[in-house]
Amino acid sequence: MKRMGTPSLASLNAMALPLAFVSLPLYVLLPHRYTAQFGVSLTALGALLLAVRALDAVLDPWLGQWCDRWFAAGTPRVRRRSLWLCVCLMLGFAGLWLPDFWLSQLGWNVTPVAVLVLAAPCLVLAYLAATALNLSLQSWGTRCGGTVLQRSRITAWREGLGLGGVVLASVLPSVFNASWLVTFFVVLLFAALCLWRYAPTLGHRATALADEPSWLSPLSQPAFRALLQVFLLNGIASAVPATLVMFFIQDRLQAPAGYEAFYLGAYFAAAALSLPIWLRVVQRMGLAPAWMLGQALSVVFFMWAVSLSAGDFVSFGFICALSGVALGADLVVPGALLTGVIARNGDAGLAEGRYLGWWQVATKLNLALAAGLALPALQFFGYSSGTRSPEGLWALSLAYGALPCVLKLLAAWRLWAAREHLWEKSHGE
Repeated sequence: MKRMGTPSLASLNAMALPLAFVSLPLYVLLPHRYTAQFGVSLTALGALLLAVRALDAVLDPWLGQWCDRWFAAGTPRVRRRSLWLCVCLMLGFAGLWLPDFWLSQLGWNVTPVAVLVLAAPCLVLAYLAATALNLSLQSWGTRCGGTVLQRSRITAWREGLGLGGVVLASVLPSVFNASWLVTFFVVLLFAALCLWRYAPTLGHRATALADEPSWLSPLSQPAFRALLQVFLLNGIASAVPATLVMFFIQDRLQAPAGYEAFYLGAYFAAAALSLPIWLRVVQRMGLAPAWMLGQALSVVFFMWAVSLSAGDFVSFGFICALSGVALGADLVVPGALLTGVIARNGDAGLAEGRYLGWWQVATKLNLALAAGLALPALQFFGYSSGTRSPEGLWALSLAYGALPCVLKLLAAWRLWAAREHLWEKSHGE
Protein backbone atom coordinates (compact mmCIF):
# COMPACT_ATOMS: atom_id res chain seq x y z
CA MET A 1 0.00 0.00 0.00
CA LYS A 2 1.19 3.51 -0.85
CA ARG A 3 2.14 5.95 1.88
CA MET A 4 -0.92 7.20 3.76
CA GLY A 5 -1.42 10.94 4.18
CA THR A 6 -2.75 12.75 7.23
CA PRO A 7 -6.45 12.68 6.14
CA SER A 8 -6.34 8.91 5.65
CA LEU A 9 -4.58 8.36 8.98
CA ALA A 10 -7.08 10.59 10.79
CA SER A 11 -10.16 8.95 9.24
CA LEU A 12 -8.81 5.45 9.83
CA ASN A 13 -8.06 6.03 13.52
CA ALA A 14 -10.84 8.47 14.52
CA MET A 15 -12.76 5.69 16.30
CA ALA A 16 -10.00 5.53 18.96
CA LEU A 17 -11.20 8.84 20.44
CA PRO A 18 -14.78 7.86 21.44
CA LEU A 19 -13.71 4.32 22.41
CA ALA A 20 -11.50 5.84 25.14
CA PHE A 21 -14.71 6.98 26.88
CA VAL A 22 -15.68 3.36 27.56
CA SER A 23 -12.67 2.52 29.73
CA LEU A 24 -11.75 5.38 32.04
CA PRO A 25 -15.22 6.72 33.00
CA LEU A 26 -16.59 3.26 33.70
CA TYR A 27 -13.78 2.41 36.10
CA VAL A 28 -13.02 5.77 37.68
CA LEU A 29 -16.14 7.96 37.47
CA LEU A 30 -19.13 5.62 37.26
CA PRO A 31 -18.60 3.96 40.70
CA HIS A 32 -18.66 7.38 42.41
CA ARG A 33 -21.85 8.37 40.55
CA TYR A 34 -23.61 5.12 41.44
CA THR A 35 -22.72 5.29 45.14
CA ALA A 36 -23.25 9.03 45.65
CA GLN A 37 -26.49 9.41 43.67
CA PHE A 38 -28.12 5.98 43.76
CA GLY A 39 -26.74 4.40 46.96
CA VAL A 40 -25.27 1.36 45.17
CA SER A 41 -22.87 -0.77 47.22
CA LEU A 42 -19.27 -0.45 46.06
CA THR A 43 -18.73 -4.15 46.76
CA ALA A 44 -21.67 -5.16 44.57
CA LEU A 45 -20.68 -2.74 41.80
CA GLY A 46 -17.05 -3.87 41.95
CA ALA A 47 -18.09 -7.51 41.66
CA LEU A 48 -20.28 -6.68 38.66
CA LEU A 49 -17.52 -4.73 36.90
CA LEU A 50 -15.04 -7.57 37.52
CA ALA A 51 -17.42 -10.28 36.28
CA VAL A 52 -18.34 -8.43 33.09
CA ARG A 53 -14.73 -7.52 32.37
CA ALA A 54 -13.69 -11.16 32.85
CA LEU A 55 -16.41 -12.26 30.40
CA ASP A 56 -15.25 -9.62 27.95
CA ALA A 57 -11.62 -10.80 28.17
CA VAL A 58 -12.57 -14.48 27.73
CA LEU A 59 -14.55 -13.70 24.57
CA ASP A 60 -11.82 -11.56 22.94
CA PRO A 61 -10.20 -14.36 20.86
CA TRP A 62 -13.60 -15.43 19.46
CA LEU A 63 -14.54 -11.83 18.70
CA GLY A 64 -11.23 -11.53 16.89
CA GLN A 65 -12.13 -14.55 14.77
CA TRP A 66 -15.48 -13.01 13.83
CA CYS A 67 -13.70 -9.76 12.98
CA ASP A 68 -11.49 -11.65 10.52
CA ARG A 69 -14.62 -13.03 8.83
CA TRP A 70 -16.00 -9.51 8.38
CA PHE A 71 -12.79 -8.28 6.79
CA ALA A 72 -12.63 -11.38 4.59
CA ALA A 73 -15.86 -10.13 3.01
CA GLY A 74 -14.40 -6.66 2.43
CA THR A 75 -14.41 -3.34 4.27
CA PRO A 76 -17.98 -2.39 3.16
CA ARG A 77 -19.26 -5.23 5.35
CA VAL A 78 -17.06 -4.03 8.22
CA ARG A 79 -18.61 -0.57 7.91
CA ARG A 80 -22.15 -2.03 7.96
CA ARG A 81 -21.46 -4.23 10.98
CA SER A 82 -19.80 -1.31 12.74
CA LEU A 83 -22.99 0.72 12.44
CA TRP A 84 -24.87 -1.87 14.49
CA LEU A 85 -22.00 -2.10 16.97
CA CYS A 86 -22.14 1.68 17.42
CA VAL A 87 -25.89 1.47 18.09
CA CYS A 88 -25.29 -1.23 20.73
CA LEU A 89 -22.49 0.77 22.31
CA MET A 90 -24.63 3.90 22.38
CA LEU A 91 -27.51 2.06 24.10
CA GLY A 92 -25.20 0.44 26.66
CA PHE A 93 -23.39 3.72 27.42
CA ALA A 94 -26.65 5.67 27.77
CA GLY A 95 -28.11 2.99 30.05
CA LEU A 96 -25.07 3.11 32.33
CA TRP A 97 -24.93 6.90 32.65
CA LEU A 98 -28.71 7.58 32.76
CA PRO A 99 -30.14 4.67 34.79
CA ASP A 100 -32.77 6.87 36.47
CA PHE A 101 -34.18 7.93 33.09
CA TRP A 102 -34.37 4.42 31.68
CA LEU A 103 -35.80 2.93 34.88
CA SER A 104 -38.54 5.55 34.89
CA GLN A 105 -39.32 4.69 31.25
CA LEU A 106 -39.67 1.05 32.30
CA GLY A 107 -41.92 2.01 35.21
CA TRP A 108 -39.43 0.83 37.84
CA ASN A 109 -38.50 2.60 41.06
CA VAL A 110 -34.95 3.97 41.15
CA THR A 111 -33.47 1.76 43.88
CA PRO A 112 -29.88 0.49 44.30
CA VAL A 113 -30.96 -3.01 43.30
CA ALA A 114 -32.82 -1.77 40.21
CA VAL A 115 -29.82 0.32 39.13
CA LEU A 116 -27.56 -2.75 39.38
CA VAL A 117 -30.07 -4.92 37.50
CA LEU A 118 -30.11 -2.38 34.64
CA ALA A 119 -26.34 -1.87 34.76
CA ALA A 120 -25.54 -5.58 34.21
CA PRO A 121 -26.89 -5.95 30.63
CA CYS A 122 -25.77 -2.41 29.77
CA LEU A 123 -22.21 -3.23 30.84
CA VAL A 124 -22.19 -6.43 28.77
CA LEU A 125 -23.58 -4.58 25.75
CA ALA A 126 -21.14 -1.65 26.07
CA TYR A 127 -18.04 -3.75 26.71
CA LEU A 128 -18.64 -6.31 23.96
CA ALA A 129 -19.57 -3.67 21.37
CA ALA A 130 -16.55 -1.53 22.31
CA THR A 131 -14.25 -4.57 22.14
CA ALA A 132 -15.55 -5.56 18.70
CA LEU A 133 -15.18 -1.97 17.43
CA ASN A 134 -11.67 -1.76 18.86
CA LEU A 135 -10.72 -5.04 17.20
CA SER A 136 -12.08 -3.72 13.90
CA LEU A 137 -10.13 -0.48 14.35
CA GLN A 138 -6.86 -2.26 15.10
CA SER A 139 -7.39 -4.92 12.43
CA TRP A 140 -8.01 -2.25 9.81
CA GLY A 141 -4.77 -0.47 10.67
CA THR A 142 -2.85 -3.72 10.86
CA ARG A 143 -4.14 -4.90 7.48
CA CYS A 144 -2.92 -1.67 5.88
CA GLY A 145 0.63 -2.91 6.56
CA GLY A 146 3.41 -1.06 4.77
CA THR A 147 6.91 -0.09 5.83
CA VAL A 148 8.10 0.13 9.42
CA LEU A 149 7.52 3.89 9.35
CA GLN A 150 3.98 3.61 7.98
CA ARG A 151 3.03 0.96 10.52
CA SER A 152 4.43 3.16 13.27
CA ARG A 153 2.51 6.21 12.00
CA ILE A 154 -0.75 4.23 11.97
CA THR A 155 -0.13 3.09 15.54
CA ALA A 156 0.92 6.57 16.69
CA TRP A 157 -2.24 8.16 15.29
CA ARG A 158 -4.43 5.53 16.93
CA GLU A 159 -2.75 5.85 20.32
CA GLY A 160 -2.56 9.65 20.12
CA LEU A 161 -6.30 9.95 19.44
CA GLY A 162 -6.90 7.45 22.23
CA LEU A 163 -4.95 9.68 24.62
CA GLY A 164 -7.08 12.62 23.48
CA GLY A 165 -10.15 10.59 24.30
CA VAL A 166 -8.80 9.78 27.77
CA VAL A 167 -8.26 13.49 28.48
CA LEU A 168 -11.75 14.41 27.21
CA ALA A 169 -13.34 11.57 29.18
CA SER A 170 -11.58 12.82 32.32
CA VAL A 171 -12.61 16.47 31.91
CA LEU A 172 -16.13 16.39 30.44
CA PRO A 173 -17.94 14.72 33.39
CA SER A 174 -16.85 17.60 35.63
CA VAL A 175 -18.11 20.15 33.08
CA PHE A 176 -21.33 18.56 31.77
CA ASN A 177 -24.08 16.56 33.40
CA ALA A 178 -24.66 12.93 32.46
CA SER A 179 -27.16 13.74 29.70
CA TRP A 180 -24.76 16.06 27.93
CA LEU A 181 -21.90 13.56 28.37
CA VAL A 182 -23.95 10.85 26.65
CA THR A 183 -24.92 13.27 23.86
CA PHE A 184 -21.29 14.29 23.31
CA PHE A 185 -20.21 10.65 23.23
CA VAL A 186 -22.88 9.70 20.68
CA VAL A 187 -21.87 12.59 18.40
CA LEU A 188 -18.18 11.59 18.58
CA LEU A 189 -19.01 7.93 17.97
CA PHE A 190 -21.07 8.46 14.84
CA ALA A 191 -18.69 11.13 13.54
CA ALA A 192 -15.90 8.55 13.75
CA LEU A 193 -18.12 6.00 12.00
CA CYS A 194 -18.77 8.48 9.17
CA LEU A 195 -15.03 9.13 8.83
CA TRP A 196 -14.51 5.39 8.29
CA ARG A 197 -16.11 5.94 4.86
CA TYR A 198 -12.88 7.74 3.89
CA ALA A 199 -10.47 5.21 5.40
CA PRO A 200 -8.45 3.03 2.99
CA THR A 201 -10.58 0.34 1.39
CA LEU A 202 -9.07 -3.12 1.68
CA GLY A 203 -9.49 -5.98 -0.70
CA HIS A 204 -11.21 -9.10 0.54
CA ARG A 205 -9.69 -12.51 0.90
CA ALA A 206 -12.36 -15.15 0.78
CA THR A 207 -11.67 -18.20 2.90
CA ALA A 208 -13.82 -21.24 3.49
CA LEU A 209 -14.76 -21.72 7.12
CA ALA A 210 -13.15 -25.15 7.08
CA ASP A 211 -9.83 -23.57 6.01
CA GLU A 212 -9.87 -20.78 8.60
CA PRO A 213 -7.03 -20.65 11.10
CA SER A 214 -8.07 -21.66 14.61
CA TRP A 215 -8.60 -18.92 17.19
CA LEU A 216 -5.67 -20.57 19.01
CA SER A 217 -3.37 -20.41 15.97
CA PRO A 218 -1.50 -17.20 16.98
CA LEU A 219 -0.24 -18.89 20.15
CA SER A 220 1.54 -21.52 18.05
CA GLN A 221 3.81 -18.84 16.54
CA PRO A 222 7.13 -18.38 18.44
CA ALA A 223 7.50 -14.75 17.35
CA PHE A 224 4.03 -13.84 18.59
CA ARG A 225 4.53 -15.64 21.90
CA ALA A 226 7.81 -13.77 22.42
CA LEU A 227 6.21 -10.41 21.58
CA LEU A 228 3.26 -11.17 23.85
CA GLN A 229 5.62 -11.90 26.75
CA VAL A 230 7.42 -8.58 26.26
CA PHE A 231 4.09 -6.79 25.96
CA LEU A 232 2.79 -8.35 29.19
CA LEU A 233 5.89 -7.57 31.24
CA ASN A 234 6.07 -4.04 29.87
CA GLY A 235 2.33 -3.51 30.36
CA ILE A 236 2.38 -4.65 33.99
CA ALA A 237 5.34 -2.32 34.57
CA SER A 238 3.19 0.60 33.37
CA ALA A 239 0.04 -0.57 35.15
CA VAL A 240 1.63 -0.86 38.62
CA PRO A 241 2.28 2.90 39.02
CA ALA A 242 -1.10 3.63 37.40
CA THR A 243 -2.72 1.54 40.15
CA LEU A 244 -0.69 3.21 42.93
CA VAL A 245 -0.36 6.80 41.71
CA MET A 246 -3.21 8.24 43.82
CA PHE A 247 -1.79 6.60 46.98
CA PHE A 248 1.69 7.92 46.15
CA ILE A 249 0.51 11.49 45.57
CA GLN A 250 -1.65 11.61 48.68
CA ASP A 251 0.50 9.71 51.19
CA ARG A 252 4.11 9.81 49.99
CA LEU A 253 4.09 13.35 48.55
CA GLN A 254 1.22 14.56 50.76
CA ALA A 255 0.18 16.85 47.91
CA PRO A 256 -2.82 19.19 48.24
CA ALA A 257 -6.08 18.24 46.54
CA GLY A 258 -6.11 18.98 42.83
CA TYR A 259 -2.48 18.08 42.15
CA GLU A 260 -3.54 14.70 40.79
CA ALA A 261 -5.10 16.24 37.69
CA PHE A 262 -1.96 18.29 37.01
CA TYR A 263 0.34 15.28 37.27
CA LEU A 264 -1.85 13.04 35.10
CA GLY A 265 -2.25 15.83 32.55
CA ALA A 266 1.53 16.33 32.37
CA TYR A 267 2.04 12.59 31.88
CA PHE A 268 -0.47 12.17 29.06
CA ALA A 269 0.40 15.46 27.36
CA ALA A 270 4.11 14.58 27.31
CA ALA A 271 3.27 11.15 25.86
CA ALA A 272 1.17 12.68 23.09
CA LEU A 273 3.78 15.34 22.25
CA SER A 274 6.56 12.75 22.13
CA LEU A 275 4.91 10.63 19.41
CA PRO A 276 6.50 12.49 16.44
CA ILE A 277 9.89 12.19 18.15
CA TRP A 278 9.53 8.44 18.55
CA LEU A 279 8.53 8.11 14.89
CA ARG A 280 11.87 9.68 13.98
CA VAL A 281 13.68 7.36 16.40
CA VAL A 282 11.97 4.35 14.81
CA GLN A 283 12.95 5.58 11.36
CA ARG A 284 16.58 5.84 12.44
CA MET A 285 16.97 2.83 14.76
CA GLY A 286 14.22 0.35 13.90
CA LEU A 287 11.25 -0.76 15.98
CA ALA A 288 12.70 -3.07 18.62
CA PRO A 289 15.78 -0.92 19.40
CA ALA A 290 13.52 2.14 19.74
CA TRP A 291 11.30 0.27 22.20
CA MET A 292 14.33 -0.84 24.20
CA LEU A 293 15.53 2.78 24.35
CA GLY A 294 12.12 3.83 25.68
CA GLN A 295 12.27 1.12 28.34
CA ALA A 296 15.74 2.24 29.40
CA LEU A 297 14.64 5.89 29.63
CA SER A 298 11.61 4.88 31.67
CA VAL A 299 13.85 3.10 34.20
CA VAL A 300 16.23 6.07 34.43
CA PHE A 301 13.41 8.57 34.97
CA PHE A 302 11.29 6.45 37.27
CA MET A 303 13.96 5.33 39.73
CA TRP A 304 13.99 8.97 40.80
CA ALA A 305 10.54 8.45 42.33
CA VAL A 306 11.95 6.08 44.99
CA SER A 307 13.90 8.93 46.60
CA LEU A 308 10.96 11.37 46.82
CA SER A 309 9.38 12.38 50.11
CA ALA A 310 6.68 14.73 51.36
CA GLY A 311 6.73 18.08 49.60
CA ASP A 312 8.67 17.03 46.47
CA PHE A 313 5.88 18.30 44.23
CA VAL A 314 8.05 19.85 41.51
CA SER A 315 10.33 16.84 41.24
CA PHE A 316 7.37 14.53 40.78
CA GLY A 317 6.02 16.82 38.05
CA PHE A 318 9.27 16.38 36.14
CA ILE A 319 9.09 12.60 36.64
CA CYS A 320 5.55 12.53 35.24
CA ALA A 321 6.56 14.55 32.17
CA LEU A 322 9.76 12.60 31.49
CA SER A 323 8.16 9.19 32.01
CA GLY A 324 5.36 10.36 29.70
CA VAL A 325 7.99 10.94 27.01
CA ALA A 326 9.25 7.37 27.55
CA LEU A 327 5.65 6.13 27.35
CA GLY A 328 5.57 7.37 23.76
CA ALA A 329 7.72 4.38 22.73
CA ASP A 330 5.19 2.00 24.34
CA LEU A 331 2.45 3.61 22.27
CA VAL A 332 4.24 3.61 18.90
CA VAL A 333 6.26 0.40 18.79
CA PRO A 334 4.32 -2.69 20.04
CA GLY A 335 1.42 -2.42 17.57
CA ALA A 336 3.81 -1.86 14.66
CA LEU A 337 5.90 -4.85 15.74
CA LEU A 338 2.74 -6.97 15.90
CA THR A 339 1.87 -6.01 12.31
CA GLY A 340 5.31 -7.19 11.20
CA VAL A 341 4.99 -10.47 13.11
CA ILE A 342 1.62 -11.19 11.48
CA ALA A 343 3.03 -10.50 8.01
CA ARG A 344 6.10 -12.67 8.53
CA ASN A 345 3.91 -15.53 9.78
CA GLY A 346 1.99 -15.42 6.49
CA ASP A 347 -1.26 -14.34 8.15
CA ALA A 348 -1.53 -10.81 6.73
CA GLY A 349 -5.04 -10.13 5.49
CA LEU A 350 -6.26 -13.40 7.00
CA ALA A 351 -5.96 -13.63 10.78
CA GLU A 352 -5.28 -10.16 12.22
CA GLY A 353 -8.37 -10.32 14.41
CA ARG A 354 -7.22 -13.56 16.03
CA TYR A 355 -3.84 -12.07 16.93
CA LEU A 356 -5.45 -8.87 18.19
CA GLY A 357 -7.97 -10.84 20.25
CA TRP A 358 -5.11 -12.35 22.27
CA TRP A 359 -3.42 -8.94 22.30
CA GLN A 360 -6.53 -7.50 23.95
CA VAL A 361 -6.56 -10.29 26.51
CA ALA A 362 -2.99 -9.36 27.44
CA THR A 363 -3.93 -5.67 27.62
CA LYS A 364 -6.74 -6.42 30.06
CA LEU A 365 -4.55 -8.76 32.10
CA ASN A 366 -2.02 -5.97 32.65
CA LEU A 367 -4.22 -3.96 35.01
CA ALA A 368 -5.57 -7.07 36.73
CA LEU A 369 -2.11 -8.52 37.36
CA ALA A 370 -0.73 -5.14 38.45
CA ALA A 371 -3.44 -4.76 41.08
CA GLY A 372 -3.06 -8.40 42.08
CA LEU A 373 0.70 -8.01 42.56
CA ALA A 374 1.08 -4.53 44.02
CA LEU A 375 -1.84 -4.13 46.41
CA PRO A 376 -1.39 -7.36 48.42
CA ALA A 377 2.39 -6.77 48.54
CA LEU A 378 1.85 -3.29 49.95
CA GLN A 379 -0.47 -4.58 52.63
CA PHE A 380 1.96 -7.38 53.51
CA PHE A 381 4.79 -4.87 54.01
CA GLY A 382 2.75 -2.64 56.28
CA TYR A 383 1.21 0.01 54.05
CA SER A 384 -2.42 1.12 54.31
CA SER A 385 -4.11 4.15 52.79
CA GLY A 386 -3.49 7.28 54.85
CA THR A 387 -0.49 5.85 56.71
CA ARG A 388 2.41 8.05 57.80
CA SER A 389 4.62 5.30 59.18
CA PRO A 390 8.16 5.27 57.68
CA GLU A 391 7.96 1.54 56.98
CA GLY A 392 4.63 1.80 55.16
CA LEU A 393 5.73 4.81 53.11
CA TRP A 394 9.01 3.13 52.17
CA ALA A 395 7.06 0.07 50.99
CA LEU A 396 4.87 2.39 48.91
CA SER A 397 7.94 4.07 47.36
CA LEU A 398 9.48 0.70 46.44
CA ALA A 399 6.23 -0.63 44.96
CA TYR A 400 5.56 2.57 43.02
CA GLY A 401 9.10 3.35 41.83
CA ALA A 402 11.30 0.25 42.03
CA LEU A 403 8.93 -2.59 41.07
CA PRO A 404 8.02 -1.06 37.68
CA CYS A 405 11.73 -0.59 36.93
CA VAL A 406 12.44 -4.26 37.64
CA LEU A 407 9.58 -5.29 35.34
CA LYS A 408 10.76 -2.88 32.63
CA LEU A 409 14.24 -4.38 32.78
CA LEU A 410 12.78 -7.88 32.51
CA ALA A 411 10.77 -6.76 29.47
CA ALA A 412 13.90 -5.26 27.88
CA TRP A 413 15.83 -8.47 28.56
CA ARG A 414 13.06 -10.55 26.97
CA LEU A 415 13.00 -8.21 23.97
CA TRP A 416 16.76 -8.64 23.55
CA ALA A 417 16.49 -12.42 23.95
CA ALA A 418 13.86 -12.51 21.19
CA ARG A 419 15.94 -10.43 18.77
CA GLU A 420 15.97 -13.31 16.26
CA HIS A 421 12.21 -12.85 15.87
CA LEU A 422 11.62 -9.19 16.74
CA TRP A 423 14.84 -7.23 16.27
CA GLU A 424 16.92 -7.96 13.23
CA LYS A 425 14.01 -8.55 10.86
CA SER A 426 12.08 -5.46 11.91
CA HIS A 427 15.20 -3.28 11.73
CA GLY A 428 15.94 -4.19 8.17
CA GLU A 429 12.51 -3.46 6.72
